[in-house]
Amino acid sequence: MYLSPVVIESLVEDPSKLKLGGERRQITAFFSDLAGFTSFSERMEPQELVTFLNVYLTEMTEIILSEGGTIDKYEGDAIIAMFGAPLRQDDHAYRACRAAVRCQNRLDELRPIWIKEGLPECRMRIGVNSGDAVVGNMGSTQRFDYTMMGDTVNLAARLEGTNKVYGTYNMCGQITHKLCGDKILMRELDSVRVKGKSQPVRVFEPLADLEEATAEHRAYKESWEQCLTLYRGQRFNEAHAALDAHLKKFRFDSAAKEFLDRCSAFEQFPPPSDWDGVYGMKTK
Repeated sequence: MYLSPVVIESLVEDPSKLKLGGERRQITAFFSDLAGFTSFSERMEPQELVTFLNVYLTEMTEIILSEGGTIDKYEGDAIIAMFGAPLRQDDHAYRACRAAVRCQNRLDELRPIWIKEGLPECRMRIGVNSGDAVVGNMGSTQRFDYTMMGDTVNLAARLEGTNKVYGTYNMCGQITHKLCGDKILMRELDSVRVKGKSQPVRVFEPLADLEEATAEHRAYKESWEQCLTLYRGQRFNEAHAALDAHLKKFRFDSAAKEFLDRCSAFEQFPPPSDWDGVYGMKTK
């Protein structure tokens, strides 16, 4: 219960692994966080809060583990996990995105139940990113953990927070999207430059496992991508009209509202001639 069963099995098979050190491995990092946790935690009694968090974390953890993920750690309401280590998984990106979609679906089921019980209306942001990272035992000679480090991991954490800009709850990077292929239905959200990084990254929103995607999922993706194409082509008047039409069908799409604001601004003050469509994040 204190350690990942997968890590324990690996150590039992090879006790020599019980030493400090790491290896470079392609993995997918998974970061989740509850939106508004600080505000609603202040309204709950400590024991009530702990009980609620344990139920929430159990539900989400079961999904992550069932998809083959390894829990790195919990930090309050945050879950940090990895796919592709310590066990190698060729489909680690797909597993991580499927876990993200399933976690959101399960939370959708639990939310009305919790609201009836007087508990907070919980929403969770998830950031997923794939690439090379250092995985292994890190810490001191007295105490260490099996964990992950590197730019891949840092970007996953940044993408979790980047959801706030778009009002989305799932976000992954371009390498994850490429590795998933067509197994997960995704829509491309934007090209962003996260704080502290010079190179932009294309970001996507995983919507559903392809085999479980509905006609509405597909219509949503198609409608959005028409808007994004017009926006990137600097046809801001047309993009504005397309976004208005999109929002009449999909009122819940906060990302469309964000782009509508951008179009309004660009209609008044066009971008410079060298505009590359990249959105620069001002906060983490």
